[in-house]
Amino acid sequence: MDNPAADLKAMKPEKKFFIGIDSDGCAFDTMEIKHKECFCPAFINHYNLQAVSKYARETWEFVNLYSRTRGINRFLALIRTLELLSERDETHQRNVSIPSITGAKKWVEGESKLGNPALKKAIADTHDAGLIKLYDWSMDVNNAVAKIVRNVPPFPFVKDSLEKIWKMADSIVISQTPAEALNREWKEHEIAPFVKLIAGQEMGTKTEHILYAAKGKYDDDKILMIGDAPGDLKAAKDNNALYFPIIPGQEERSWEFFYKEGLDRFFDGTFAGRYEDKLIEEFFVHLPELPEWQHK
Repeated sequence: MDNPAADLKAMKPEKKFFIGIDSDGCAFDTMEIKHKECFCPAFINHYNLQAVSKYARETWEFVNLYSRTRGINRFLALIRTLELLSERDETHQRNVSIPSITGAKKWVEGESKLGNPALKKAIADTHDAGLIKLYDWSMDVNNAVAKIVRNVPPFPFVKDSLEKIWKMADSIVISQTPAEALNREWKEHEIAPFVKLIAGQEMGTKTEHILYAAKGKYDDDKILMIGDAPGDLKAAKDNNALYFPIIPGQEERSWEFFYKEGLDRFFDGTFAGRYEDKLIEEFFVHLPELPEWQHK
């Protein structure tokens, strides 16, 4: 597809409200299994981090699960993890050499659609060894996800919420997961019919997803993003939209609260302001900025 965002731009409002829903870690309890069983083992293997595997894993999980970078694009996450790992005393004490990420950093700085198709094109243009390693890792992750991640249902109250949303709002999936995995998961659990479109990393950033699908088509106070990571909040606020957080570790409670109260507040116009501010404040309490090992 020459213009991956074309389907988003072509969307026309059918209802007064618009809701974007993140998938991994938000609608589905897949973040832990994907990162601990798929992303991280492939990361340690491809980047030869066996000698510091304990610390590589701890750093990977901090970046991707237990901090304010939770949910960022996989390529940005890998760069951030290697940067943090290179600063750790344990890495220096074991004389472990962290691979160069110069090519990867240059690519992510100049590319807005951070997915495998764009990476493959960059490799064809540059033949950069660092990008080839990055691509091989990413493909291994996708293969592991397809092999390992199955029978993981949506969180309780997700399907109930989607049914309630469908009556009043146009909704789409907004994610940085590859589209193939998203479509498989949403269809497997029979919730794909409740959204108009499933947008993955190939269609751009989450900010772009909201911009193209909703901005200017709906009033700002009638656009809501549901997510479990600061990147979801940023995507909402970049578009002057509202945000409902699914709090990591309290997902079931968050979805029940959304279904029983939060969604109604959005529809009746009493969500913006102090109500939303309190939700976001509680959200950040659960996501530290600095890792524990930097406090030791």
